[in-house]
Amino acid sequence: MVKSTPMEKQSRTWFLLFLFSLSFVLLAAGILFSLKWGQAQVSWRTLYEALTYQGQEKAHLYIQTLRLPRTLTACIVGILLALAGLLTQLVTKNPLASPHIFGINAGASLAVVFGLVVLSDLSLMGSIWLAFAGAAAGAMLVWSLAGSGHKQYVRLALAGITVHFLLSSLTEGMIILNQQSTDSMMFWLVGSVNQAGWPEVRVILPFLAGGLLLLGFMLPSFRLLLIDDEVAAGLGQRVTVVRAVGMLLVIVMAGSSVAICGPIGFICLIVPHIARALVGSQLTVLAPLTALLGGILLVYSDLLSRLIAFPFESPVGIVTSVIGGPFFIYLARRKGGASR
Repeated sequence: MVKSTPMEKQSRTWFLLFLFSLSFVLLAAGILFSLKWGQAQVSWRTLYEALTYQGQEKAHLYIQTLRLPRTLTACIVGILLALAGLLTQLVTKNPLASPHIFGINAGASLAVVFGLVVLSDLSLMGSIWLAFAGAAAGAMLVWSLAGSGHKQYVRLALAGITVHFLLSSLTEGMIILNQQSTDSMMFWLVGSVNQAGWPEVRVILPFLAGGLLLLGFMLPSFRLLLIDDEVAAGLGQRVTVVRAVGMLLVIVMAGSSVAICGPIGFICLIVPHIARALVGSQLTVLAPLTALLGGILLVYSDLLSRLIAFPFESPVGIVTSVIGGPFFIYLARRKGGASR
């Protein structure tokens, strides 16, 4: 192993400082742009007065009650989805893995839609618990179909895609057969944050805080997932327990996001790859950068979704799919070429 020289370490430290500073600036700028631009035009002065609660005019209330919680929800959900994607790739040892592809998001969506059909007065917290149950059921189904053995991680990808399409078809069929109780679900099913308000922020914030705390506590243990299971087991480490905690975190992060905003695609997949290309696989740096980039991508995607068909709004899931589709094809071809 080649050791880094002091000059190389100092250069990397300055690079990381610049990268994180730039990420914070981009996230802050995206939040401000998201608060300012939309269907209603507001000035920078009005925006400042609204954020500092110096006025009670219509424009101030519009920003405080509609745009601000929507923007915060997009930022929080982007962070949760990006970290869920990173953990899924670690747990499955598959660079093309994500909760969206592995049936976790589809299971959560099916459970939420089922709850809306059966329970007419389903609460926001109830939909989140149903999303957790559906995400867990989807994950267990994929793992059971993949089995065990040397090629388990290859079978996981095939089983995940199969389960994803199966559960998505059941969800769409349930919506079609129950249009009276699910007439507004098609917009949500693509992935959208336009209906998010302060209740959604208050509900999802504890899951963000709890998920980040558990992730920070388990981060040293998650390093075991970067090496072979046989080597980790030979060192006396409980790889199965670490993997189970990782999947639990994925279910909490992805399930709560789906319950609030629907199954927003490709954030889970592309953000960890972008972060890994910038800083490598060191988890202490990779995880926080992944979280920042996830918030940045979804905040700017939400802003773009308001402008592409102005004055009408489009679901943010369309924007992330347009960005993520070509990126997924690129990753699949690159990984395929590398394996050959």
